[in-house]
Amino acid sequence: MRIVTRIGAAAYALLLAGPSLAAEEGKGIISPTDAWEVVWGDVLIDLFVIGGVFGLLAVYMLIKFRAKGPNAVGTAKPLTAGVALAFALVPAALFMADDFLLAAKGWSLWNIQRTVPAGAMEVKVVGSQWSFEFDYGNGIKSGELVVPVGKPIVLRLTSTDVIHSFGLSHYRLKEDLVPGRINHLWFYPDKAVETFVTCQEFCGDSHSVMNAPVKAVPQADFDKWLASKKKASLKAPSFASLTIDPAI
Repeated sequence: MRIVTRIGAAAYALLLAGPSLAAEEGKGIISPTDAWEVVWGDVLIDLFVIGGVFGLLAVYMLIKFRAKGPNAVGTAKPLTAGVALAFALVPAALFMADDFLLAAKGWSLWNIQRTVPAGAMEVKVVGSQWSFEFDYGNGIKSGELVVPVGKPIVLRLTSTDVIHSFGLSHYRLKEDLVPGRINHLWFYPDKAVETFVTCQEFCGDSHSVMNAPVKAVPQADFDKWLASKKKASLKAPSFASLTIDPAI
């Protein structure tokens, strides 16, 4: 009883010694990516520390109380009702306490993922079989997602045909694109990096090629890219400006 209690206390202390979000709060923005990493780290501690401790205890008991021969009779003292309940309830209480802790952290992560910071840059995303289109407004559209570093980005997601899944694996985020509905997700690119987004839900014959580049670039580079896209959109002919010969 005393040994189990001490081991449980040690495992719980190790769990609390894991990474926290306190360092991220100094930035003014808690990135959902960083929050996910914290929760996942706690899950790994749960699996390997607590699971490892009880696994070692099981191996120890198997060795200590193993039969010494074919006709050997066990010599372990019979458990009293109190000791038997302790062996059952103490580990159960430890696991339940740990599960409640992880559930609370999961709920906190969910709130971070659904709360878009003020001043976030908005990009509309339309999924179609089998591509993504990114709309920056003012007629600026692109087949790649380019965003500035150091600014929260909110994506408004919808689909023109079937359900797609917008998977930003690098940023640990995923959200469905549903016809007739606008969902959202947001992320915080804190450094320049080029990654990609993939559709992570089967959507038809060419599902496997439904992906697009995602580029986080310095603000100056983003401004140049956006200006070039705006210039190109102004040069592109529009149907409204075309004159149609009625004789055709």
